Parts: sequence; C-alpha cells; structure tokens
Amino acid sequence: MALRPRSYLAALSLALAFPASAALLPAVAEAAPALPTLVVNEVDASGNPKDWIELKNTGSVPVDASGLILKDDKDTDRFDIPAGTVIPAGGYATFDVADSFGLGKGGDSARLYLSDNTTLVDGFTWTSDSVSPATWGRCPDGIGAFAVNQAGTKGAANDCGGSTPPTTPPTDTPAPVIDGWPGSATVTDAAVKDYAPFSSNMSGLSYQLGANASADTLWAVRNGPGALFALQKSGTTWIPAAGWEQGKLLHYVDGTGNVDAEGVAYTPQAIFVGSERNNDQNGVSRPAVLRYDPASGSTDLSASVEWNLTSALPTVGANAGIEGIAAVPDSYLTASGLIDQNTGAAYDPARYAGHGDNLFFVGLEGTGGVYAFALDQTDGSKATLITSFSTGFPKGVMEVQYDAERSAVWAVCDDTCGGRFATFAVGADGTFAQTAIYARPAGLPDTNNEGFVVAPQARCVAGSKSVIWADDNDLDGVALREGTIDCTTPAVAVPSAPSSSSVSVAAGSKGSLAATGSDAVPTLLAGMLALLLGAGGLVVIRRRAARKA
Repeated sequence: MALRPRSYLAALSLALAFPASAALLPAVAEAAPALPTLVVNEVDASGNPKDWIELKNTGSVPVDASGLILKDDKDTDRFDIPAGTVIPAGGYATFDVADSFGLGKGGDSARLYLSDNTTLVDGFTWTSDSVSPATWGRCPDGIGAFAVNQAGTKGAANDCGGSTPPTTPPTDTPAPVIDGWPGSATVTDAAVKDYAPFSSNMSGLSYQLGANASADTLWAVRNGPGALFALQKSGTTWIPAAGWEQGKLLHYVDGTGNVDAEGVAYTPQAIFVGSERNNDQNGVSRPAVLRYDPASGSTDLSASVEWNLTSALPTVGANAGIEGIAAVPDSYLTASGLIDQNTGAAYDPARYAGHGDNLFFVGLEGTGGVYAFALDQTDGSKATLITSFSTGFPKGVMEVQYDAERSAVWAVCDDTCGGRFATFAVGADGTFAQTAIYARPAGLPDTNNEGFVVAPQARCVAGSKSVIWADDNDLDGVALREGTIDCTTPAVAVPSAPSSSSVSVAAGSKGSLAATGSDAVPTLLAGMLALLLGAGGLVVIRRRAARKA
C-alpha cells in the first residue's frame, strides 16, 4: 500500500527520533521529498473582496515557501508563491488567488504542492458554502479539522468560537446528465487575431438581426476599460463597424466612472449593460444594470438610467457580481405561466408600469444564481425582483441569454466548470427549472468564455445557425470564436414584430449599421414554412404506418 504524503512525514520523523530503526525503512525515507511544516489553515471563497488561502507554519523553525504551488480542484490552475516568502515558526501567510483561479463557494478545493507540482503537502475540499463573512478554518487553529468560522481572521489565529462542522451533501444525489453539444463540434476563430482593442477582457454578447437589407450587428462589451462595440461580419470574422474601431467607453449617468461591463442585452429601444463594479473603485461591489443609447456619443457613452441592484441582490464581492444579462419578453413569461414571487400568482406585466416589454435576467457570479427584474425605464430607483433560480454552477454563471426558439434561458459557465451550458424553462409550478446541461463543443477551448450568443432563427440554414463565444482570456490572440447549433421549432409562440422605436448605431449608409429591429416578415415566412414541412412529414409517417398495417 502506497504511503500518503503525511505518512512519509511520519516515517521521516520516526527515523530521526529513533536512529536504530531507520534501517527498517530505507526506501521510504530516501524516496519521500522533505515536506514543509505547512498546512492550509483558512480559506475564504466568498470573493469579498478577493478569494484567499491562508497557510500556517506549525513547526518550530521558519519555512521558506518560495516556489510552492497553490491550486484549486483543477490541476491546470495554479498560484506560485513568490520568491522570498518565509513563514516564521507558528506564523501565517495569506495569498489572494483570485487573479490565478477562483474558489467556488458551493464546492472546491484549496491545495498546497511542492515546487515539483506533484507532491501534495496539504489541502482541504468543501462541498457547501461557508456563507460570507464566515470562512473555512481549522479548529483548533492549525491542527484541527476544518469548520465554518463565523468571522475570517486573515493572517491570524482562527476564531473557533461557535464554529460548525462542514455540511455533508446527501450521498444519493444523482450526478447530472450532461448531453453533448447540440450542434457541430467544429469551432473556428471569428475575430482578427491580436486585434488590440480585443486583447483582453472581452465579455458579454448580444445579437441584433438586420432588417431591410442592413447588416446584422453583434454587440459586445469589454469589462476593462469598460466599452461597447458594434461588430459586423466580414467574411469569417466579426470586425468593428465604422466609428466603432476602438469601441465606445462606458460611463455612469453623471459622465464619470469606468463601468465594468460584463454583460450586454440589445432591445429595439436601447442597449442594456450588466456591471459588477466601477473599475475606478474596483474594490467596491456595485452590481447594476445601465441603459445606453449607442448613438449618443462618438467615443464615450453615458448611461441614461442606472439601476443599482445592491440592496436587491445577495451580498457578493466586487469581482463576483453581475456577469450576464438578458431581456426576456413578457409575452414568453406570461404564456409560460411564470409565478410572480411578490404575489404568488401569475406574473402580470401591468402591475409594473413603465417597465417596458421585458424582464431583465441577470446572472450573479458569486452565487451562481439568475435574478429577474422589472426595471422602470425612467426611474433607476424602481427595480422589482420577480423571480430567481439557481443555475447549479456554484463557481459562477458567466453569461445569460434568452433563446426564443428553445423557449428557454441559457446559463453559461466558463473554465471553472469545464465550459458547460444549461437551459432553463418555466415548469408546471410556475418557476424556472433546468431542462438540459450541455458540454462545450469539442472544438471550443476550455478557456474563460464569458460571452455567448445564439443567432436568431431567421439565420437558420440547412438545419443549423451560428453561435458565438467571447473569450475574456484572448487565448492565442483570439477574442471571438464561432460554431453552430441545431435549429429548433419554437415551443411557445412569441410575437417577433419589433417596437416602433429602434436603436440606431449610426445614421446613414448601408455599411455602417443603420437602425434595425427584427424583420418580422422573414421570420413569419420561416415559421410558416417550418409548420408546412412538419405537417408534410406527419402525413408521410401516417401513410407509411397505414401501408405496414
């Protein structure tokens, strides 16, 4: 039986204490790397303001921790402890690991390895949230089992007063069924390689269908510096439209600030951006939805309305806020029988005057939840939470999209959970429930894909249509990638006619993204054709069945 790392340490200690017996275990003593007297002592996975891991030196002499490696539950994620890091006897050292990997609130690991990247020194795995401001910590400090400490004590002895043991999940919980990607496995680059404005931080996406022979628009946001881009297809790549080459910088209503733009939703009336903070004060959480007119400025845009949702959402860290946003039509929600949590009855849009034709669904990274709000379009103080649901992605939801054809809401996780996707629809009880989980297509790198959007049904060709991803990491110099997804027939009829008012990118030429809303006629014709084909197929099936009978 192979000895665990701790067993090696015990064997080595015995050899030192009893020299006469050392010859009994020569192979073990020689093969085992020397393990430092360090333990993972406390973990904060709340993201408030950043995830951190604390080590304690339980020995009687200082330990040079330079070059040791911290990991979460993925071997590919690592934080290298800086050179010159010496932890005194009985002392502590804490490391903010959020820039290297995020720690999942609902389940993850904190592990310490030797510099060989193979030998485990110590670690801790948790399966439930400690609930901020509580942390996971050893009780008694440095030597005990992990428990929930009611207050974090970063760099000091753990506060074990009133600590509670970890919550163990039911052992009979079935593993989720993960389906293959419902489309082609092929994914191609869809942005100009090494294009400087896309070099990092590209995030949410939204698709605007062109009308009257104008080009389609792919709206994209960059989270830092916060900016909005309008993109058009040129061959196989999406490039900025005229006047949008550098994007337009995003500010708050008063014209100040640097909006951390994480998600974007196009509507015919305006562009809506989901943000988790003001980058000029990046340690302060400020989850908000902001409304913009993209034609209101040539280089900079100031919001016309801001809905600060801090009081309406769970408390999260400054880097664990709103990551995705989607405008979900009232027509779909009412046809599906959504229950309004405020009344316990069917959702009635008329109760929320001035909110427009949609609810805005925002995905919160810190909880992995989606929250649906009625937003008064002229008053930023009026935001009413209508419903919410968990995505099952404890390490965070990075994008939210409404899919009219699937009559569902997409929730997207990035490389913190292998790039999975899930769909949700209103169930018989009037609440949102998961309908499917999909693996990423084989050709999509497992990177920080924070943006995701599916092309509308009008772009369905030969049974498939485009799907586009934005990579915050800009892996290999590529910020956008494109694949396909199978077309489906809408399960719930949703009116597709655009509003009488429509967002315009630039007045004028055909090539510069003129004002567009969805073109109802092609969509209607496509729907009628799908119905006719379906009816024809049913007749053929019945005739074949009759012949066999």
